Amino acid sequence: MAGIVALTAAYVLSQFFRSFLAVLTPALISELGATKAELSMASGAWFIAFALMQFVVGVSLDRFGPKLTAAILLGLCGGAGGLIFASATAPWMITLAMVLIGMGCAPVLMASVFIFAREFPPARFAVLTSTLIGVGSAGNVFGSSPLANAAEAFGWRWVMLGLVAVTVAVALAIAVFVRDPEKLKTEHADTGFSGYLDLLRLRVLWPIIPLTAINYAPAVGIRGLWAGPYLADVYGATAIVIGQVTLFMALAMVAGNFLYGPLDQLFRTRKWVAVAGNSLSLCAILWLALHAGEGIFADAVVLVLIGVTGASYGLLMAHARAFLPMHLTGRGVTLMNFFSIGGVGVMQFVTGAVVTASTVPGDPLAAYRTLFVFYAAMLAVAHIAYLPARDAKPAA
Repeated sequence: MAGIVALTAAYVLSQFFRSFLAVLTPALISELGATKAELSMASGAWFIAFALMQFVVGVSLDRFGPKLTAAILLGLCGGAGGLIFASATAPWMITLAMVLIGMGCAPVLMASVFIFAREFPPARFAVLTSTLIGVGSAGNVFGSSPLANAAEAFGWRWVMLGLVAVTVAVALAIAVFVRDPEKLKTEHADTGFSGYLDLLRLRVLWPIIPLTAINYAPAVGIRGLWAGPYLADVYGATAIVIGQVTLFMALAMVAGNFLYGPLDQLFRTRKWVAVAGNSLSLCAILWLALHAGEGIFADAVVLVLIGVTGASYGLLMAHARAFLPMHLTGRGVTLMNFFSIGGVGVMQFVTGAVVTASTVPGDPLAAYRTLFVFYAAMLAVAHIAYLPARDAKPAA
């Protein structure tokens, strides 16, 4: 239990680091001369580094176990990235820092998911994963209004130095308290990176992959990157107001994970719960595309809805987990996580280009309407691709 607590604390940090740039955007633009496109690149770099590391993490989980994999990467890469961020004097240093922090955060959720998959009944996988994500999503909360207040009181550099200390302390706690699953010690078969090719040959996973790659991207992209510039450009919102709005969206994402978790047991289906939830998410994004700028309160309500409905990650992981061979558990969950986080990273880069290309002088709404239409279109395509997926009904 202490090990899961330590990994949950690490996941809180992971959620914080993937979303905190939206609040620091005004300060980084002012102090470092960073542009929105550069900050979009920095945010995307976190997700790309995180995604690419999943292949290393998957092999390491199957070969070395969650303890060493999570403790070493979080302590070394996460700590170093935080130090670079705190001492940054140019936008490229922010990007480098985000790459290292992404590498450090890469194993923490998967270490927990690996333990759940190996040590608990399959029927509990969706609830356990969604609960962990829900609790860990407190990092989104800390990365909103509390961060804005702390940065204003102490300065963002001192806040980052404090986070470095917390990151290293959590990594040490993982090294001390996490226990590797016993089953891991008795297994000898190891196909290394070729195990990923075996997984990609499983056609049953193919329809699940597109929605896994896109479902999370609108919520985390808007919450972690675009909410700040949107509210500032369209409504002239201050950092404190941005922090408050993103706080409510973060709380909605926490609630969404807890809501999705038990629904597969309640309705005896994973596929159709995912279909319903992502349909609601698509409708909310389309509404925002059509009505952006009509009022900050209405926009905040819709952002909250996007946060709630965009939290189907745990359910989709459980859907895919039902079809994974046991000896490829580590690589299987990290493969799906690669598509999830990689999809977010690619979308961060692409949306930066979309906003830049569609910016109209004197009309701040033009770029953001295009952005929301783009998110809706991508989610619609992934949603349609998911419809032929084989359902995975949880055990009674």
